[in-house]
Amino acid sequence: MNKLISKVVAGLALSPSLAMAAPAVADKADNAFMMICTALVLFMTIPGIALFYGGLIRGKNVLSLLTQVAVTFAMVCVLWVVYGYSLAFSEGNAFFGGFSWVMLKNISLTALSGTFYQYIHVVFQASFACITVGLIVGSIAERIRFSAVLIFVLIWLTFAYLPIAHMVWAGGFLAQDGALDFAGGTVVHINAAVAGLVGAWLVGKRAGFGKEAFKPHNLPMVFTGTAILYVGWFGFNAGSAAAANEIAALAFLNTVVATAGAVLAWTFGEWTLRGKPSLLGASSGFIAGLVAITPACGYVGVGGALIIGLAGGLAGLWGVSSLKKWLRVDDPCDVFGVHGVCGIIGCILTGIFASASLGGVGYAEGVTMGHQLWVQLVSVLLTIIWTGVVAAIGFKVADLLVGLRVPEDHEREGLDVNSHGENAYNQ
Repeated sequence: MNKLISKVVAGLALSPSLAMAAPAVADKADNAFMMICTALVLFMTIPGIALFYGGLIRGKNVLSLLTQVAVTFAMVCVLWVVYGYSLAFSEGNAFFGGFSWVMLKNISLTALSGTFYQYIHVVFQASFACITVGLIVGSIAERIRFSAVLIFVLIWLTFAYLPIAHMVWAGGFLAQDGALDFAGGTVVHINAAVAGLVGAWLVGKRAGFGKEAFKPHNLPMVFTGTAILYVGWFGFNAGSAAAANEIAALAFLNTVVATAGAVLAWTFGEWTLRGKPSLLGASSGFIAGLVAITPACGYVGVGGALIIGLAGGLAGLWGVSSLKKWLRVDDPCDVFGVHGVCGIIGCILTGIFASASLGGVGYAEGVTMGHQLWVQLVSVLLTIIWTGVVAAIGFKVADLLVGLRVPEDHEREGLDVNSHGENAYNQ
């Protein structure tokens, strides 16, 4: 009798009509996987970015940067649930979502995003928004008013991050065009880097820049932040598969391989150019590889990932050693040189190495490599223009309201004591 019942149940389960009618159910493994990945991405900002950037700047300003990262992190979390998630991921037009999920209304406790609960998707995507904003502050560190940072973040998150996230990941314009960005080459890295570059230009160079030696004050802190970012990045990339599946495994492996290639490329490139390999160079190589593989990790094969990592390492080294001088910009944490340059390289090479003939998962039906490369280039250019314009407006509004820069005497004494009334180290 038990065998007969089992056969009947199995037969019903295999019935196409009943299978179509069966409600979607949450997968416990996918839920656990996505919560772990979300926690890892949150860990990338607090403390990863904070420590990495904090070590790169001078000791008299380290607390100001940590405060900027921490408070903007909290600010983005609040804005995200109030309206950010809705404008980025609910149904809307080609550029913005709608207001149906403001304050997460109309999202029930059991609502699903694929095979995991939608509440997890809300937090997972919030973690991406948080780290994107955190990246920007490295470009404007050591001379900007804290209040100006907060005003800028409010404007830029609303009018740059949210629409670009919608265009790429929520069925908007770039998604409809066929752009490939697995985990944030355009949405996170190019988006943040261009905004940071605009900010660095508008805020101006630090007092004494080009005349005084501005060296990282704590390289062990830089390395600690690098290590945290490296581990957290697996949540960033593998988690973007949105399930504990074979694509997550591919993204995980590609992240390891590309990053290793970038570290070696940067280290040996620096060794050749400057005569000595440095810890700062190796740490920068880690970030360059992670950035370069981010848009590609779920689309390319392992061989493609290695080439992207090697290219990212060399491109990042060029970005911080040559391009930075050509741009004549004071970017204390080399946000554009690494995240901008390597993000662009990664997005474009995704269009090549996603090809099935080169070991990738293949293009959409009927799409050629030439067409995909064009689409990738359009996505990069649109992101640069969109975020550049919004960033300029955001910084100008902040300048009109409170002023962008602290007074020069405060800058020379340090933002820690003048802006926050604290000292990181006993003096």
